[in-house]
Amino acid sequence: MSNQNTDAAAAFAKLQEQARKDWALLREKPLILIGAATCGRAAGALSLLEEVRNELAELKMDAHVLEVGCMGHCYAEPIMIIYNEGFPPICYGYVTEGVGARIVRDFLTEGDPGIEFALAALEPNDMFPTFADFPRGIHENKIVLEQCGLIDPQNIDHYIATGGYTALTKALEMTPGEIITAIKESGLRGRGGAGFPTGVKWQTCLSAAGTTKYVICNADEGDPGAFMDRTILESNPHLMIEGLAIAARAVGAAKGYVYIRAEYPLAVERVALAIEQARGKGLLGASILGSDYSLDIEIFQGSGAFVCGEESALIASMEGEPGIPRHRPPFPAQAGLWGKPTVINNVKSLSYVPHIIKNGAAWFTGIGSEKNPGTAIFALAGKIVNTGLAEVPMSTTLNELINEVGSGIAEGKKFKAVQIGGPSGGCLPESAMDTPIDFDSLTQAGAMMGSGGMVVLDEDDCMVEIARFFLDFTQQESCGKCTFCRLGTKHMLDILERITKGQGKPEDIDTLTELASKVKAGSLCSLGKTAPNPVLSTIKYFREEYEAHINEGRCPAKMCKDLIAYYILPDKCERSCDACVGSCPVEAIHDNEDRIKVIDQEKCVKCDSCVVACPPQYKAVVKLSPPHLVEEKDKEYREGKQKWQKQ
Repeated sequence: MSNQNTDAAAAFAKLQEQARKDWALLREKPLILIGAATCGRAAGALSLLEEVRNELAELKMDAHVLEVGCMGHCYAEPIMIIYNEGFPPICYGYVTEGVGARIVRDFLTEGDPGIEFALAALEPNDMFPTFADFPRGIHENKIVLEQCGLIDPQNIDHYIATGGYTALTKALEMTPGEIITAIKESGLRGRGGAGFPTGVKWQTCLSAAGTTKYVICNADEGDPGAFMDRTILESNPHLMIEGLAIAARAVGAAKGYVYIRAEYPLAVERVALAIEQARGKGLLGASILGSDYSLDIEIFQGSGAFVCGEESALIASMEGEPGIPRHRPPFPAQAGLWGKPTVINNVKSLSYVPHIIKNGAAWFTGIGSEKNPGTAIFALAGKIVNTGLAEVPMSTTLNELINEVGSGIAEGKKFKAVQIGGPSGGCLPESAMDTPIDFDSLTQAGAMMGSGGMVVLDEDDCMVEIARFFLDFTQQESCGKCTFCRLGTKHMLDILERITKGQGKPEDIDTLTELASKVKAGSLCSLGKTAPNPVLSTIKYFREEYEAHINEGRCPAKMCKDLIAYYILPDKCERSCDACVGSCPVEAIHDNEDRIKVIDQEKCVKCDSCVVACPPQYKAVVKLSPPHLVEEKDKEYREGKQKWQKQ
């Protein structure tokens, strides 16, 4: 360790001291934070920002208003946090138009905190419950998400003031071998999906021949229902940058890249600003903090191909070639970008690194389980009450994550399955809800950890259609290099489409299973090897639904359009109500001779508008499967009418 690297700590101490002074000044006046990551903006956060600023101007109130990221409670967006003297910081949810101005006015001028709008307090107090007092808070253990939604992602000093770049400074005083040993001892496994030991990958790159090496952050998040990486980059981009810088220091790389899909414009913008600010502080560039180590980082925007999430395909696209996976070995850590040893890690994997270096490997192994230490970050989507991000210790069960952290199934419906691990993951039923969340247990159950996408399904979801949907995605995203992946997934998709249309054959289930095994065995990359997982897992756990489609032409969940018909129950239809008539886009609903609404099945496009429009006190519109049940219902109605007339 050189004297230069020792002096780096002193240089950083000055940066940190000033950042903490500026951070403390924020609390000398009321401080208002508004979550304005993509999820917040979609819910109206930018309008809320303008509303709050206008209200403060009207009140002539001096307060700080900051645009922050997402703290994970996406279901409650727009979210606003207020720090006001004499009160704990309070987090407000569902802050719609007019509500934000009212909260600010009442709280800052009259001392009324507006508890009816509050989600929870952020710090222990004698006034209000905190998030830790709710089931979600009991299970959550925020490491990567700790500062998300609480600091301004566009201000590097906020990150530094809350402990950021301390780990990089420490790493400058360590040898590459010491850094890698710490990562190995922590047991950190790649959070991009494969779960490969991060320290082993770094050691391979360090030991590889040559002096030119690269590090790449893989932020090509393409799973349907996944938004973990995007949120981290929008809410706390410096955490990933610090992790990438430590990885570069460990393997001897002087150049790093952040590979982000262009469909994430806000993430690209905030990462670009963060890199610029880090250079300005001497935390990137030549002689970092005056040390003997130099590193520069650039952004590379991907064009959105799902297959480019695979390491070798990502590298190919960066080299100007089609994003097609390459044969391995050699692995990227041996010969990657432009043939040079290259470490590629996911956003989440890199975001754990600063915490491990700062707190030690033993701290990290004390969380989670022995073979799966640390936490896992999941994007909760689908038919769940509390959608958003959640970070829980490895070994937390699916039941705890879905029913306690996510507050269960929305609209009082019954849980049916959870699709976990992205489009290449598996669908697990209620009987698997006690499965621990870790790489090994989920794989054994027929799913996979993946990058952390989780789609919760309820009783209205058809598992055959779900399998078809995800296979359609992976089939379209196949690069086409491997015959088994290119043609095998297409044959499987054709069979699934026939089944969902009631044209399946009894032998189709066995054919799907056989094709799946061939695609898995004959595909080069993980996209092809895992593409059949949704099909295999749904056949394993929901075979009866496949059989109902094939043998009875019936969709038990009443989801497959070709196997359902809409019907208005005569005994429940309110004759004076025309809600369904007005909602039908094709004018398929009319009155019969008894002024009961009926649906012309030839015209009906099965858009669901009539079901939505029918007042809840009537619930007169139902779906029937198979479609011929309409004739039986009509016959029952006519026979009942004749019987009544005779009486």
